[in-house]
Parts: sequence; C-alpha cells; structure tokens
Amino acid sequence: MSRTTITRLSRKGSGERTALDELLDGVHIGHFALVADDAHPVVLPTAIVRDGDRVLVHGSTGSPWLRRLAAGATTSLAVTAFDGLVVARSAFESSMRYRSAVLFGSCRAITDPEDKRRALDTITDGLIPGRSQEVRRSSAKELAAVLVLALPIVEWSLKVSEGWPDDPADDVAGPAWAGVLPVVQHYGDPIPAPDLRASVALPQSVQRITPRARG
Repeated sequence: MSRTTITRLSRKGSGERTALDELLDGVHIGHFALVADDAHPVVLPTAIVRDGDRVLVHGSTGSPWLRRLAAGATTSLAVTAFDGLVVARSAFESSMRYRSAVLFGSCRAITDPEDKRRALDTITDGLIPGRSQEVRRSSAKELAAVLVLALPIVEWSLKVSEGWPDDPADDVAGPAWAGVLPVVQHYGDPIPAPDLRASVALPQSVQRITPRARG
C-alpha cells in the first residue's frame, strides 16, 4: 500500500489533477509536516501558491523548519477546503462537504536571484492578482532574508466529499430537516492602514476582489 492510498471512504478519492489544481488555487493556507532535528513531529501552517507543477512557499531565512525543508527533508503538505455542512436527520449521519489533499516529497530551495524574484512575484499575484506590478521590487537585502521553496506536485492524494445526507428510510419519513449549508468565503470591504496618505487611491488589484467588484 502506497502512502497516497486512501483507506477510509476510498470512494471519495479522486485522481483528477484538474480537481487538485482547483483546490490548490483556491486555498492559500497549507500545513507542512516534518520531523524536527530532535526527532519530534512538527506541523506548520503557512501561505502557499501553486505555480504550474509545483507549490511555492516562502519565509524567513531564520526559520529552523524552513531551513530544514530547504535542506531536502522529507515532508507532506496538507491542504483542505471546507465547502459546507451536510445536515442530516440524525447527528450520526451529519458530516461536511470538503476537498482535502496531501502532497508528499521534498522541497527545493530557489536560490538564483532572478528566479527567486519571479517566484516571489508569483506568490504575491497568487494571493492578489496583479499586485506585483503595483509595488516596488524587493531589494537585494530583502531577497537575502527570504527563503523560497518549491514542492513538486508529483506524489499526492485527493479526497472530495460533496454528497447529500445519507439518511435511512425511517429518518427520511420523520420530521427532521435535512440538507446542505454551503460555506461562502469572500473578502470584505478594504480597511485602509492608519498611516495611509489620503491621496493614495485603492489599487486596481484590490478593487478587483472587493465586494463592489463582485456586484
């Protein structure tokens, strides 16, 4: 049995790479698992952005766990989207709609300065499309202070739960309500920084993802 084999509710497993990409493009918090130097397990949440066939992550060069990943430590990355509550006619049958992936492998450090700049721009634009063109370029000092890693998307498993309540006939005939409560996530109205000069307009990148832009 491989480590990507889904053993519990295997019918929910998916081998669709497009479904994996959709999850990675829509969820920007991932959890890296690794074994620390003193042999205890660690799980660390961080921002992630997919770049083609790899997942990018960045952080301070002073981070011990990031340095361990940069050195090639074996890791797994978990990414989960909570899509809704499945409200059944009994607590036992109630569940969630979700998409959850686990990626396995080792990260590679991106060290070439221009490749690092491009990767950081990709991360910036992955979070706020177009933002990298609105801000100044990172200085050499800033680049030196940042580790940028890439985890290849090679070995992975994906589980998708998108069903309805699976109530037995006796419960269906009963008085309890059943259905799905979808989870809808979006950004709220932008809140200007306290020290923002009054003459600085809201940038296009932020305008495009505000409630007003969604109509």
